[in-house]
Amino acid sequence: MKKDSIHPGPVCAALAFLGAFVFFQFAYPYHLMRREQLDLFLFDGDYIRQTYRGAGWLARFAGDFLEQFFHLPVAGPLIISLLLTALGAVVYRICRHFLGRWPSLGLAALFFVWSFLRETSNIYMTRYTLCTLGFLSLILLAMQFRKASLRPVAAVVLLAFGAWALGAPFHPQNGRLWSVPRLDDERMIGLDVEVCREHWDRVLKLSEKDLYMEEASYCYNLALAMKGGLGEGLFNHSQNHQLTLLFPVSSERTIFTNSLAGEAWFHLGDMTTAEQSAITSLQASPRHTGARFLVRLARVGLITGEDATAQKYLGMLDKTLFYRNWARGVMPGSREEAVSAGYAAAGAKMPRRDFVHQGENPRSVLLALREADPGNALARDYLLCYDLLCYDLDSFMADYVPEMVPDRLYHEAILIWLSRNSRLNPEQVARYGVDVSMVDRMGRFGRNPGGYKNTYWYYYLKALNGQ
Repeated sequence: MKKDSIHPGPVCAALAFLGAFVFFQFAYPYHLMRREQLDLFLFDGDYIRQTYRGAGWLARFAGDFLEQFFHLPVAGPLIISLLLTALGAVVYRICRHFLGRWPSLGLAALFFVWSFLRETSNIYMTRYTLCTLGFLSLILLAMQFRKASLRPVAAVVLLAFGAWALGAPFHPQNGRLWSVPRLDDERMIGLDVEVCREHWDRVLKLSEKDLYMEEASYCYNLALAMKGGLGEGLFNHSQNHQLTLLFPVSSERTIFTNSLAGEAWFHLGDMTTAEQSAITSLQASPRHTGARFLVRLARVGLITGEDATAQKYLGMLDKTLFYRNWARGVMPGSREEAVSAGYAAAGAKMPRRDFVHQGENPRSVLLALREADPGNALARDYLLCYDLLCYDLDSFMADYVPEMVPDRLYHEAILIWLSRNSRLNPEQVARYGVDVSMVDRMGRFGRNPGGYKNTYWYYYLKALNGQ
């Protein structure tokens, strides 16, 4: 085989494409899915005319159009890999006008790696990769003119067009000149995405590695509660007092934490806080849009019976590519009876009165939720675990009744309360349905606390020791 027949460029491009695709598909997929949640693209003429105007309109339009596909497991990584590979190819073609093959490949690889790393930033937007690719493509186009005297003129005209249509290739916050992959951040974003999708088994799977972050523990607690295991497995994960159970909604918190805050309250039945979370997150999103928040606001309106409000958000979602079918399926007046019954059942869990300042006293809201629907097992478990995380055993005993599900942590707390009040005797133990073997286990804990770190006894002991 002749040496000239060897073409390393296509081989390098194929390897770069496969490397990027494998990385974003298997190691970093949630980071792309999160972008889709915070963005919105409507197939509506008025919306497009109003949104995509001014400098950078083409890059914003193309970026938003492509990002709507990012929640799909293959489409997002495929799009990013194609853009990065195209960027490297354009740089290679430009460099070949001045340099040899291998130096050109080296510079193309540097551009590819630089853009790849920018794409790993948590708040990066695809339009900046498109913008960089667009400007370089315009430079390459100007270089195609045969007359050398026309090339500078063509470059000026084309780059002026690029400044108008593409805008700046970076932004101080959302464009970032540099970044590196952060796998713990990716796992945390994955927890958030799967909580939003209500994939509770997947949340628990991602929680197997404890990130020792309040947001990660919050997601774990919610998934565990939705699976009915909060009273058993709470301390299998790190807990920072009650802060890992319920988040307040506040403009002083990040959009990430605020959007998570509404998840637990929504499933508990407090639609007021769930709505506040979505609105606050919507206002803080990069362009004050986000499919995730519109879906939540629509669901809140459907549950509370505010059909006019729900229809406003459903009307917007009806103009999207991937939320259209859902919006039409739940639209008031056209949905199936089973769907209406589901929203009515969710509305029955709502408290009888609104709580404007629930962040100051979450326990009062949990009590109201349980009062509104005594069968609300989620509110029951959150109330009991809130008492435990606050070390408030007197309130816990007031909230607990022996007929409740005999979860392990609850029985461990009962034994502490009985011991503190000099009532740890067989009659009282039997009254609360605690197995005698649990008393023996508490004795073994006293001899070796370190062997029982997933118990409430250990959590309570650390508080007594001031840890």
